[in-house]
Amino acid sequence: MSRNVEKTRHSARSAAGTAARDAGADAPSAAKRPHFLNVPGQPGHSGQLQTINLHKSYRKGAVEVPVLRGVSLNVRQAEFLAIVGQSGSGKSTLLHLLGTLDAPDDGEIHYAGQRIDDLPVRARDHLRNCRFGMIFQFYHLLPELTTLENVLTPLMIAHGAWSYFRHRSEHRDRAKTLLEMVGLSERANERVEGYSRGMKQRLHIARGLIHDPEILFLDEPTVGLDPVAAREQRKVITDLKKAGKTIFLTSHYMFEMDALCDRVAILNKGRIIIVDTPSSLKSLVADLEIVEIECFGATDACIDALRAHPTVVAVHVEPLDQTQLLQIQAPAGTELVQEFLKLLADVQIKKVVTRQPTLEDAYVKLVGQDSTRA
Repeated sequence: MSRNVEKTRHSARSAAGTAARDAGADAPSAAKRPHFLNVPGQPGHSGQLQTINLHKSYRKGAVEVPVLRGVSLNVRQAEFLAIVGQSGSGKSTLLHLLGTLDAPDDGEIHYAGQRIDDLPVRARDHLRNCRFGMIFQFYHLLPELTTLENVLTPLMIAHGAWSYFRHRSEHRDRAKTLLEMVGLSERANERVEGYSRGMKQRLHIARGLIHDPEILFLDEPTVGLDPVAAREQRKVITDLKKAGKTIFLTSHYMFEMDALCDRVAILNKGRIIIVDTPSSLKSLVADLEIVEIECFGATDACIDALRAHPTVVAVHVEPLDQTQLLQIQAPAGTELVQEFLKLLADVQIKKVVTRQPTLEDAYVKLVGQDSTRA
């Protein structure tokens, strides 16, 4: 047996033993386990996840900072739901609560018809090891192990080294199938220490699927990847959707959500302001057109003047390398470009384009309206 596998066996034994000592038992007994830990799934419930009025706050010194303020969701089996929001809106916090990595201050989380946020620690760990796949931005790969061994490690920790080695052959076959799916089968016996970010992310997905979870949590799966790697990643995610997985996705890339997701939940200031299909959200801005003005040095006063124009619905400012991109939403067919340029008379204009609205424009409109109401 190779030195790496021996290391893996030792790590798995240590991890399993520590967990058992902390819990006072190796795993929840069948009599004490929630029903979804004992059976493949309950008809009509398996794969469903529901939240009821979730609240979560964190403390910064003496100040309590609210992050989630009454989030309610109901996700169907095999549904692909995207959660979108600005940085600090609570996306990652919500994902951690859904995956039972943290507990809400108030509210409930239900899976397969049973409440899970108040389960004992060992039961929540068992749920993640058997039913949930966590694919977050932090890989936690073991550089001294090979690609194949990294994929197999969660099974050793979840089931214990003895149980793992009893089924070693079938576990390895599944791991090899997953590596082939993510395009890493030819590198199965290589150590991962020199892998690129894209390769690590693909390996991370394979490892998250090794126990064949029903629900996947994907936190910014294509962030920081080059265009080719991001496209390959989206292909893998599309295949998982076709396989019938229930998927939660957070992303800043609206075109990904438009192409991949069944529904989109917009999270703003800790609240869900709407949940709907991409096409329905885009219909909210179907009567608008977008005027994009790339310019140098537009002041806050100029932008405020644009927002105050009686026909303008919303203005979004995107900083570029040396310029600003002003995205102005206005009723279609109004031919207001010249009026907008008059309000920017003292600003150097580089380019002006008029285009049709996208899902991102629907998001800007909705978040802008919600900010105005707040």
